[in-house]
This record gives sequence, C-alpha cells and structure tokens, in this order.
Amino acid sequence: MPHVSRDLILSRADLEFLLHDWLHVEELTNRKRFAEHSRETIDAVLELAADLATEQFAPHNKRNDAEEPRFEQVDGVGYARLHPEVGPALATAAEAGLLSATMDAEVGGLQLPHVVGIAVAAWFQAANPGTWAYAMLTVANANLLVAHGSPEQVRAFVPPMLEGRFHGTMCLSEPQAGSSLADITTRAEPRPDGTHRMFGSKMWISGGDHELGENIVHLVLAKIPGGGPGVRGISLFLVPKYLLDADGAVGERNDVTLVGLNHKMGYRGTVNTLLAFGDGTVTPGGEAGAVGYLVGSPGSGLAAMFHMMNEARIAVGAGAAALAYTGFLKSLDYARTRPQGRPAGAKDPSAPMVPIVRHADVRRMLLAQKAYAEGALALILYCGRLVDEERTAGDAAARERAHLLLETLTPIAKSWPSQWGLEANTLAIQVHGGYGYTREYDVEQHYRDNRLNPIHEGTHGIQAADLLGRKVVMNGGAGFTALRETVTATVARAEEAGGLAATCGAALRQATDRLVEVTALVHTCPHPEDRLANAAVYLEAAGHIVLAWIWLEQLLAVQERDDDFANGKRAAARYFFRFELPTVGPRLDLLAAGDRTVLDTAPDWL
Repeated sequence: MPHVSRDLILSRADLEFLLHDWLHVEELTNRKRFAEHSRETIDAVLELAADLATEQFAPHNKRNDAEEPRFEQVDGVGYARLHPEVGPALATAAEAGLLSATMDAEVGGLQLPHVVGIAVAAWFQAANPGTWAYAMLTVANANLLVAHGSPEQVRAFVPPMLEGRFHGTMCLSEPQAGSSLADITTRAEPRPDGTHRMFGSKMWISGGDHELGENIVHLVLAKIPGGGPGVRGISLFLVPKYLLDADGAVGERNDVTLVGLNHKMGYRGTVNTLLAFGDGTVTPGGEAGAVGYLVGSPGSGLAAMFHMMNEARIAVGAGAAALAYTGFLKSLDYARTRPQGRPAGAKDPSAPMVPIVRHADVRRMLLAQKAYAEGALALILYCGRLVDEERTAGDAAARERAHLLLETLTPIAKSWPSQWGLEANTLAIQVHGGYGYTREYDVEQHYRDNRLNPIHEGTHGIQAADLLGRKVVMNGGAGFTALRETVTATVARAEEAGGLAATCGAALRQATDRLVEVTALVHTCPHPEDRLANAAVYLEAAGHIVLAWIWLEQLLAVQERDDDFANGKRAAARYFFRFELPTVGPRLDLLAAGDRTVLDTAPDWL
C-alpha cells in the first residue's frame, strides 16, 4: 500500500487559521447544542479525520479510479461490483462516528458544528472523492429524513445509515427529463395499506447499487396520479432496496433493478447507475412495483428534496475546493523538488539547475492556485458557519439573516469552486509539465474528478439562473442586501486598518457598488429571457466579488503576523485583487449594456 503524505492532502495550518483565527468556531461551544464540545474536541475530530483520510482513503484513490465499478447479472438481476477497498474505508469512518458528526444526539450524532463537519469531510474529499461520495450521499439522505420524514421512518432508517449499515441515494433525474424535473414520469400508485407502488426509471444515480452494506435507501421523486401538473405534482418517496420486516430487520428484495452503469470521466470509483423501479424483475408481496413510503405530504416532494440538494450543492463546492487544494499542494511540492533550467539572465550553462519554483511563471501558476483553492475552501467554511448561525443563533433576526445570506451564497458556493477549482487543477497539471498528464502523477485524476463538479447537483447555468433570477430578488432582495451589508462592513474594517487592506477594500467597495447598480438594471428588463440570457456572466462577476471579500476577510484575520503562512495569505490576497477582481468590470459592463449576442444568434447558425 503506497504511503500518502498528509501534508499533500490538505493544510492543517490553513484549516486551523480559517476555523479558529477567522471564523472563531470555539465561540459556538457556548451554545446549548454544542455545549459538550470545546476547541480540544473539535481539533481531536479533525485530527482523526486527517488520519483516516490519509491511512484508509488516500492509498486506494488511484486504484479505485483505475478499477472502476463493473456490472454483473445473476439470475437476471443486475449487480454493481465495486473495488474491494471501498467498503472497509467507509466502515472506518462510520465506526469513528464521522458520518454522524453534525447530527442530533438522539439519532446517534455527535452534534458538532456544521462548519466543523465540512472541514472533516474536506479531508476525505481531497483524499478520495470516489469513495467518500457514498458517505456524503448517505449523510445528506439522513439529514433530509430527520427534517421531513415521519418518526417511524427516522427510527427505521436513519440510525442504520449513520452506523454505515445502510447507504443513501437521491433519485431525481430521468433519461428523458435531465434537469427539467417538471418532466419526470415516474409514477407512484397508492395502495390501501398506505404504501405506494413505484414505476419508472431514474438516471445518473450515484451509489444506486452496490453491496457495501445491508441496504440502500433511495429517495425518489415521483408523481401520484391526479396530483397536478409540473413540479406541483411531484412527491417524495423512500424506496429501500430491501424491505424491512416488523422488527426492522432487512427482509424481502424490493422491485428496484440495476439496468446499467454510466462510466464518467471522473469520480470513477463512485458507481453511477440507471435504475428501474417496478419493472417486475422481483415482485415484493407477490406484486410488481417497487414499494415506496411517502415522505412528507403529497406534492411537497421537490421542496423536501431541495433540503438534500442544497446540502449536496455546498458539498459539491467543498469537494471542488478540496480537489483544487490537494492539486495545489502536490504541484507546489513538485515545483520545490523538480530542478530544471536556470534563473532568467543566468549566463553560465554549467551552473546547477534550480527548482522550478524559482521561475516567475511557475510562481504565477502556484499563486493563482493558492488564491483559488484557499479562497474556495474559506467560502465553503463560511457557508458552514452560516448553517450553524441559522440553526442556533440566539435571536430570530440573526437566524433569519443567516438563512438569507446562505440562500444567496449557495449558487456561488456550488459553482465558483467548481469553475475555478478546475482551473487550479489545470494549472497543477501545467506546473508538472509533461508529467502532469500522465497517470503516474495524481494531478490528472484530480482534474478529471473535478470536471464533474460544474455539472453535479445543478449545472453552472442552472446556478446562474437561480442566483440572478431568484436569489438576488427573493424577499424583496433581502438576501442580496444582507450580502452587500456584510461586504460593506468588511470594507469599513479594512479602510480603518490601512495599508494593503485599505487599498483592497477600496477596490472591493467600487466593485460591489457596481454589482448592485447592474443587478437593479438587469431586473428592469421585462422579459425573463432577456434578464437571464447572460446569467452565467453575472454569476462569474458576483462570484469573484464574493471571493474578493473572502480574501479581504482573511487578510484582516492574519493581522500583524509576520511568518511564511501570513505572508503567503497576503500574497494570495494581493494576487486576487490585482489579477482577478479587475476582470469583473468588463463582465458587468456587458451585463449593463444588455448584450444580445447570444439571444440574436439563431440555433441554425451554430
């Protein structure tokens, strides 16, 4: 088993800085929900996560990618066979209690702050995203059931998931519908005993079939006949692979069939499936149709599923940040140890070669990666802190404000790390030169894995339309106003601090004011198609402004420290403000002009 250095997975020093020096997570332990914890317990859990990620997950990351899941049929029933190291690795995380780290104590959770849970997961997402995806989906599934399931459903299914015995999925898309969930056709026919029988197909279902545990809990969107058109007719159902008997033991096989596997360019270790519900391959209770249990009320399925989807969107952003981060660390290590060439202007060809980190263009690529990766991780942890504020802040106004901020930031938290984390991985390959695109080095896999994240849980375009079309105007623009006020408060602190912080603050104030102006201007367009045609440009502009704010926050948090870590933070902040923030201006100018290039291009011209 190859040795994997923990220092090349994530930076413990950066996590400690972000969690303790910037976000002050120890203050959360003064609240009732987190009263059993302290900085010592938080740090101990993070240390445990780092150890398990390094020892149990990272060593088989490349093998899990190369030896991807395979499809087998036994007696006419399809099965997915996974790499043998996946199950034991997941079991170690479950046995350590890390699947239930942020869950309620009454269901077996540790009740750690959500922001700490994100930091814990980041270790595994960087070490082996293909294996960790099974755990991520299971935890999100359990969280949805706790929020929307009946007490009986929670008792029967949540503890086994948190113990690692059951696993979870989310079944939304269908072959003909894609992201247009209003067009799903899976139907749920009521039965006299209160159950439903499910009939239909679901596509792109990660973790849809395997033998990792005793059961798989599918959360399935479907329509009850007569339930109404479009998304208003969508309900949510719990459909286990195996039904439970009266005492909760795993029993009869349900009518859920693995039809085939999808083979993606990345996340190859995460089985991705086409599932048939109710094709009669098996007949539970002597009847065709997968037995499903309604979660929540009829017609509320999409709203309930968004509980899992929003959590998954932030998790996708976290995974993108983690992959960018580990790629950065590995390319930095390579640049420090790879001798090649001599400094510009050196005249003596017999002089020893220098490490490539000495070359200015290599440092440029490393600095860009650092700005993208560390900025993205900080954004995701900030969103985790907002989750904790939303749930546990002392007064209703603070909880509502955190909710509005989180709603507004979620599309950015999903898409910005997915876009710019991928760019960081591109630069990591470039730093490695010709070695970068060989399978002997990790960075080519990190790129392939991260390329899925701009599509996972809602594409870049969907997030853009959500941000511009809904989030910045919801509740009369209350979330957007809260974001602007938050950024403005940071700018005021920066101006008071003086120096580099003040210079960066002035640039951020100007960009933020321009964003507010252009947002209002875009929403004067009467037609949705006109408003949203350039939504992706808006998302990228707003995302860069948010990340500039995140970097200004970090710049202020290092205060007067004078060491390599603090100076590195200052250099990355300076890079972002001088190289990245200025690109916002042309994007906002294009939006303000109401550019119709895309709208005026006929499909037949393409």
